[in-house]
Amino acid sequence: MDAVLKRYVVNSDGVRARLGAPKTVAYGASAIETLDIYPTARANAPVLVFVHGGAWRTGKARDSAYAAEAFVRAGAHYVVPDFATVMEVGLDGMVAQVRRAVAWVAKHASSFGGDPGRIYVAGHSSGGHLAGTVLVTDWSTELGLPRDVVKGGVCISGMYDLRGPRLSARSSYVKFDDRIEHDHSAQRHLARIPCPVIVAYGDQESPEFQRQSREFAGALRTAGRLHALIVGQGYNHFEIPETLASPYGLVGRATLDLMRLG
Repeated sequence: MDAVLKRYVVNSDGVRARLGAPKTVAYGASAIETLDIYPTARANAPVLVFVHGGAWRTGKARDSAYAAEAFVRAGAHYVVPDFATVMEVGLDGMVAQVRRAVAWVAKHASSFGGDPGRIYVAGHSSGGHLAGTVLVTDWSTELGLPRDVVKGGVCISGMYDLRGPRLSARSSYVKFDDRIEHDHSAQRHLARIPCPVIVAYGDQESPEFQRQSREFAGALRTAGRLHALIVGQGYNHFEIPETLASPYGLVGRATLDLMRLG
Protein backbone atom coordinates (compact mmCIF):
# COMPACT_ATOMS: atom_id res chain seq x y z
CA MET A 1 0.00 0.00 0.00
CA ASP A 2 2.67 2.53 1.02
CA ALA A 3 4.54 2.08 -2.25
CA VAL A 4 1.41 2.76 -4.28
CA LEU A 5 0.49 5.83 -2.22
CA LYS A 6 4.01 7.15 -2.79
CA ARG A 7 3.45 6.62 -6.52
CA TYR A 8 0.34 8.80 -6.32
CA VAL A 9 2.51 11.61 -4.93
CA VAL A 10 5.43 11.13 -7.33
CA ASN A 11 3.19 10.82 -10.38
CA SER A 12 1.13 13.85 -9.33
CA ASP A 13 4.35 15.86 -8.99
CA GLY A 14 5.34 14.65 -12.46
CA VAL A 15 2.03 15.81 -13.92
CA ARG A 16 2.57 19.30 -12.49
CA ALA A 17 6.11 19.35 -13.85
CA ARG A 18 4.79 18.63 -17.34
CA LEU A 19 1.51 20.56 -17.31
CA GLY A 20 2.41 23.39 -14.97
CA ALA A 21 0.83 24.35 -11.68
CA PRO A 22 -2.96 24.13 -11.56
CA LYS A 23 -5.20 27.11 -11.04
CA THR A 24 -6.40 26.91 -7.44
CA VAL A 25 -9.69 28.62 -6.61
CA ALA A 26 -12.04 28.74 -3.63
CA TYR A 27 -15.41 27.03 -3.93
CA GLY A 28 -16.57 27.76 -0.38
CA ALA A 29 -15.97 29.87 2.69
CA SER A 30 -13.59 27.70 4.73
CA ALA A 31 -9.86 27.61 4.04
CA ILE A 32 -9.88 23.95 2.96
CA GLU A 33 -12.61 24.53 0.35
CA THR A 34 -10.42 24.99 -2.71
CA LEU A 35 -10.06 23.07 -5.94
CA ASP A 36 -7.23 22.60 -8.42
CA ILE A 37 -8.02 23.05 -12.11
CA TYR A 38 -5.78 21.41 -14.70
CA PRO A 39 -6.96 23.05 -17.92
CA THR A 40 -6.97 21.68 -21.43
CA ALA A 41 -6.31 23.83 -24.48
CA ARG A 42 -9.58 22.81 -26.10
CA ALA A 43 -12.35 25.41 -25.88
CA ASN A 44 -15.71 24.55 -24.33
CA ALA A 45 -14.31 21.22 -23.15
CA PRO A 46 -15.87 18.65 -20.81
CA VAL A 47 -14.82 18.63 -17.15
CA LEU A 48 -13.92 15.65 -14.96
CA VAL A 49 -14.06 16.27 -11.21
CA PHE A 50 -12.03 13.67 -9.30
CA VAL A 51 -12.77 13.09 -5.60
CA HIS A 52 -9.80 11.59 -3.77
CA GLY A 53 -10.02 8.79 -1.24
CA GLY A 54 -8.40 8.28 2.14
CA ALA A 55 -10.95 6.51 4.37
CA TRP A 56 -12.67 9.91 4.90
CA ARG A 57 -9.71 11.04 7.02
CA THR A 58 -6.67 11.55 4.77
CA GLY A 59 -5.81 12.62 1.24
CA LYS A 60 -5.03 15.84 -0.60
CA ALA A 61 -5.94 17.29 -3.97
CA ARG A 62 -2.23 17.87 -4.59
CA ASP A 63 -1.49 14.15 -4.36
CA SER A 64 -4.46 13.16 -6.53
CA ALA A 65 -3.45 14.73 -9.84
CA TYR A 66 -1.83 11.58 -11.22
CA ALA A 67 -4.58 11.07 -13.81
CA ALA A 68 -4.85 14.71 -14.87
CA GLU A 69 -2.50 14.53 -17.83
CA ALA A 70 -4.40 11.76 -19.61
CA PHE A 71 -7.58 13.83 -19.60
CA VAL A 72 -5.97 17.17 -20.36
CA ARG A 73 -4.24 15.62 -23.40
CA ALA A 74 -7.55 14.06 -24.48
CA GLY A 75 -9.32 17.42 -24.36
CA ALA A 76 -10.90 17.62 -20.91
CA HIS A 77 -10.36 19.82 -17.89
CA TYR A 78 -9.40 17.89 -14.75
CA VAL A 79 -10.50 19.26 -11.39
CA VAL A 80 -9.55 17.97 -7.93
CA PRO A 81 -11.18 19.49 -4.82
CA ASP A 82 -9.80 19.58 -1.31
CA PHE A 83 -12.22 19.07 1.57
CA ALA A 84 -12.18 18.55 5.33
CA THR A 85 -11.87 15.19 7.06
CA VAL A 86 -14.72 13.33 8.70
CA MET A 87 -13.22 14.04 12.12
CA GLU A 88 -13.41 17.78 11.41
CA VAL A 89 -16.85 18.17 9.84
CA GLY A 90 -18.56 14.77 9.97
CA LEU A 91 -19.90 12.89 6.99
CA ASP A 92 -22.65 15.47 6.44
CA GLY A 93 -20.01 18.17 6.15
CA MET A 94 -17.84 16.21 3.73
CA VAL A 95 -20.77 15.44 1.46
CA ALA A 96 -21.84 19.09 1.53
CA GLN A 97 -18.35 20.30 0.64
CA VAL A 98 -17.94 17.95 -2.31
CA ARG A 99 -21.38 18.92 -3.59
CA ARG A 100 -20.43 22.59 -3.29
CA ALA A 101 -17.26 21.91 -5.26
CA VAL A 102 -19.21 20.30 -8.10
CA ALA A 103 -21.77 23.11 -7.98
CA TRP A 104 -18.97 25.67 -8.27
CA VAL A 105 -17.64 23.87 -11.34
CA ALA A 106 -21.11 23.82 -12.89
CA LYS A 107 -21.64 27.53 -12.29
CA HIS A 108 -18.14 28.67 -13.28
CA ALA A 109 -16.99 26.15 -15.91
CA SER A 110 -17.15 28.72 -18.68
CA SER A 111 -14.65 30.90 -16.78
CA PHE A 112 -11.87 28.37 -17.43
CA GLY A 113 -13.03 27.10 -20.83
CA GLY A 114 -15.26 24.30 -19.60
CA ASP A 115 -18.65 23.25 -20.88
CA PRO A 116 -21.20 23.44 -18.02
CA GLY A 117 -23.31 20.95 -19.93
CA ARG A 118 -20.60 18.27 -19.82
CA ILE A 119 -19.57 17.73 -16.21
CA TYR A 120 -18.53 14.28 -15.01
CA VAL A 121 -17.60 13.10 -11.51
CA ALA A 122 -15.20 10.32 -10.50
CA GLY A 123 -13.91 9.14 -7.15
CA HIS A 124 -11.91 6.38 -5.50
CA SER A 125 -12.49 4.56 -2.18
CA SER A 126 -14.08 7.03 0.25
CA GLY A 127 -13.98 9.40 -2.73
CA GLY A 128 -15.96 6.77 -4.64
CA HIS A 129 -18.52 6.94 -1.84
CA LEU A 130 -18.58 10.74 -2.05
CA ALA A 131 -18.90 10.59 -5.84
CA GLY A 132 -21.93 8.37 -5.29
CA THR A 133 -23.49 10.97 -3.01
CA VAL A 134 -22.88 13.59 -5.70
CA LEU A 135 -24.79 11.46 -8.20
CA VAL A 136 -27.87 11.30 -5.95
CA THR A 137 -27.89 15.02 -5.13
CA ASP A 138 -31.15 16.92 -5.47
CA TRP A 139 -29.44 19.73 -7.35
CA SER A 140 -32.50 21.84 -8.13
CA THR A 141 -33.67 21.95 -4.51
CA GLU A 142 -30.32 22.18 -2.75
CA LEU A 143 -28.12 24.21 -5.09
CA GLY A 144 -30.32 25.73 -7.79
CA LEU A 145 -28.93 23.65 -10.65
CA PRO A 146 -30.52 21.34 -13.22
CA ARG A 147 -31.28 17.82 -11.99
CA ASP A 148 -28.98 16.37 -14.66
CA VAL A 149 -26.05 18.74 -14.13
CA VAL A 150 -23.73 15.73 -13.81
CA LYS A 151 -23.64 13.81 -17.08
CA GLY A 152 -21.79 10.71 -15.89
CA GLY A 153 -20.17 9.09 -12.88
CA VAL A 154 -17.13 6.88 -12.28
CA CYS A 155 -17.21 5.10 -8.92
CA ILE A 156 -13.97 3.24 -8.17
CA SER A 157 -13.79 0.86 -5.21
CA GLY A 158 -16.27 2.83 -3.15
CA MET A 159 -18.88 2.18 -0.48
CA TYR A 160 -22.43 2.65 -1.67
CA ASP A 161 -24.39 1.27 1.29
CA LEU A 162 -23.02 2.47 4.61
CA ARG A 163 -24.35 -0.44 6.65
CA GLY A 164 -21.06 -2.27 6.02
CA PRO A 165 -18.73 0.57 7.05
CA ARG A 166 -20.96 1.28 10.05
CA LEU A 167 -20.29 -2.27 11.28
CA SER A 168 -16.54 -1.95 10.63
CA ALA A 169 -13.62 -0.34 12.45
CA ARG A 170 -14.42 2.91 10.62
CA SER A 171 -17.22 3.47 13.13
CA SER A 172 -14.50 4.34 15.65
CA TYR A 173 -14.02 7.70 13.93
CA VAL A 174 -17.09 8.15 11.69
CA LYS A 175 -20.17 9.11 13.70
CA PHE A 176 -22.72 6.92 11.95
CA ASP A 177 -26.39 6.87 12.89
CA ASP A 178 -29.52 5.67 11.10
CA ARG A 179 -30.05 8.98 9.25
CA ILE A 180 -26.42 9.29 8.14
CA GLU A 181 -26.42 5.68 6.97
CA HIS A 182 -29.59 6.20 4.96
CA ASP A 183 -28.97 9.68 3.56
CA HIS A 184 -25.44 8.99 2.36
CA SER A 185 -25.90 5.51 0.90
CA ALA A 186 -26.11 6.09 -2.86
CA GLN A 187 -27.50 2.62 -3.47
CA ARG A 188 -30.65 3.54 -1.53
CA HIS A 189 -31.41 6.52 -3.78
CA LEU A 190 -30.98 5.15 -7.29
CA ALA A 191 -34.05 6.95 -8.62
CA ARG A 192 -32.20 10.24 -8.18
CA ILE A 193 -29.30 9.27 -10.46
CA PRO A 194 -29.86 10.98 -13.84
CA CYS A 195 -26.83 9.69 -15.74
CA PRO A 196 -24.79 6.62 -16.73
CA VAL A 197 -22.32 5.31 -14.15
CA ILE A 198 -19.13 3.25 -14.39
CA VAL A 199 -18.38 0.99 -11.42
CA ALA A 200 -14.84 -0.36 -11.10
CA TYR A 201 -12.92 -2.45 -8.61
CA GLY A 202 -9.97 -4.84 -8.47
CA ASP A 203 -10.28 -8.56 -7.92
CA GLN A 204 -7.51 -8.38 -5.29
CA GLU A 205 -9.54 -6.07 -3.04
CA SER A 206 -11.12 -7.12 0.23
CA PRO A 207 -14.36 -9.14 -0.03
CA GLU A 208 -16.39 -6.20 1.31
CA PHE A 209 -15.14 -3.72 -1.27
CA GLN A 210 -15.83 -6.25 -4.00
CA ARG A 211 -19.31 -6.95 -2.66
CA GLN A 212 -20.17 -3.26 -2.44
CA SER A 213 -19.15 -2.67 -6.05
CA ARG A 214 -20.91 -5.76 -7.41
CA GLU A 215 -24.16 -4.98 -5.63
CA PHE A 216 -24.09 -1.30 -6.61
CA ALA A 217 -23.44 -2.25 -10.23
CA GLY A 218 -26.29 -4.75 -10.14
CA ALA A 219 -28.67 -2.17 -8.73
CA LEU A 220 -27.58 0.37 -11.35
CA ARG A 221 -28.10 -2.20 -14.10
CA THR A 222 -31.64 -2.85 -12.88
CA ALA A 223 -32.27 0.91 -12.79
CA GLY A 224 -30.92 1.33 -16.32
CA ARG A 225 -27.98 3.49 -15.22
CA LEU A 226 -24.96 1.17 -15.50
CA HIS A 227 -22.56 2.24 -18.24
CA ALA A 228 -19.96 -0.41 -17.44
CA LEU A 229 -18.76 -2.72 -14.69
CA ILE A 230 -14.98 -3.04 -14.69
CA VAL A 231 -13.24 -5.78 -12.72
CA GLY A 232 -9.49 -5.28 -12.78
CA GLN A 233 -7.82 -8.67 -12.83
CA GLY A 234 -4.78 -8.64 -10.55
CA TYR A 235 -5.41 -5.12 -9.20
CA ASN A 236 -5.78 -4.30 -5.51
CA HIS A 237 -7.68 -1.45 -3.89
CA PHE A 238 -4.90 1.09 -4.36
CA GLU A 239 -3.76 0.06 -7.84
CA ILE A 240 -7.07 0.11 -9.70
CA PRO A 241 -7.43 3.95 -9.68
CA GLU A 242 -4.04 4.23 -11.35
CA THR A 243 -5.63 2.76 -14.48
CA LEU A 244 -7.53 6.06 -14.75
CA ALA A 245 -4.20 7.73 -15.56
CA SER A 246 -3.83 6.24 -19.04
CA PRO A 247 -6.11 6.41 -22.09
CA TYR A 248 -5.30 2.71 -22.46
CA GLY A 249 -5.94 1.82 -18.81
CA LEU A 250 -9.06 -0.07 -17.77
CA VAL A 251 -10.78 2.85 -16.06
CA GLY A 252 -9.19 5.58 -18.17
CA ARG A 253 -10.38 4.05 -21.44
CA ALA A 254 -13.91 3.54 -20.11
CA THR A 255 -14.08 7.06 -18.70
CA LEU A 256 -12.96 8.66 -21.95
CA ASP A 257 -15.62 6.59 -23.70
CA LEU A 258 -18.22 7.82 -21.21
CA MET A 259 -17.12 11.40 -21.89
CA ARG A 260 -17.10 10.73 -25.65
CA LEU A 261 -13.41 11.52 -25.88
CA GLY A 262 -12.20 8.04 -26.80
